[in-house]
Amino acid sequence: MLLLFLFFEDLQAAGFEKVGKIEADFSDEDLDFLNEEIEEESIRVADPLSLWNRGIFHFNDKFYFWVLKPVADGYKTVVPSKIRIGVKNFFQNLLTPIRFVNCILQGKRHAAEAEFARFLCNTTVGVLGFGDPAKKYYPALQAPEEDLGQTLGVYGIGNGIYIIWPFLGPSTLRDSFGLIGDHFLDPLSYVNPIESSLAIRGFDTVNATSFRIGDYEAFKESAIKPYEAFRDAYIQMRKTKLEK
Repeated sequence: MLLLFLFFEDLQAAGFEKVGKIEADFSDEDLDFLNEEIEEESIRVADPLSLWNRGIFHFNDKFYFWVLKPVADGYKTVVPSKIRIGVKNFFQNLLTPIRFVNCILQGKRHAAEAEFARFLCNTTVGVLGFGDPAKKYYPALQAPEEDLGQTLGVYGIGNGIYIIWPFLGPSTLRDSFGLIGDHFLDPLSYVNPIESSLAIRGFDTVNATSFRIGDYEAFKESAIKPYEAFRDAYIQMRKTKLEK
């Protein structure tokens, strides 16, 4: 689900098209654009756990710079981009149950059909999802990503309080409950022993991060108040995804 360092991919998918691109650098204009978007449509969220959140924000920040970034950078150096893209496609395809079920729960029949058709196409023609022929040949099958946090929002449940989790990054009370529900739809949750499941998730994380090295630090450096900037951007991103 949402991780601190993959936060920007969700921002981009939600409509912030100028928030970084795969293996591309930020420009000052891009960062200014993002800040303007956030300021213009800022949404307030209760933050009574600010002390906890700031501590975990600092912890996640150090984890990124001291552990994740060096590992992902080394991985990117030795593993060709085509292989990394294939791995990314595989894990994206593997999470189809989460998106499919939540499309149904939200009453998005056509999106659910598109998710199912894309899964069949990529699993067969794409060889277990390592390829993504659906994206190349059937663009109509690219439905917006859905999760249980968004589903709860569709049914009128508000954000609740803002929470930052170790390793997982920014969330809200609603989205945290959504994470728990989505856990049961995630095939990796049924991999035993749990150490194997965590190792696979770790590999997915490193692979995904290898595409976005530089995004986190660029956004952080551009923000006058990084903690507030990340919080407001997250809330705005979730609002944008809910409206799709």
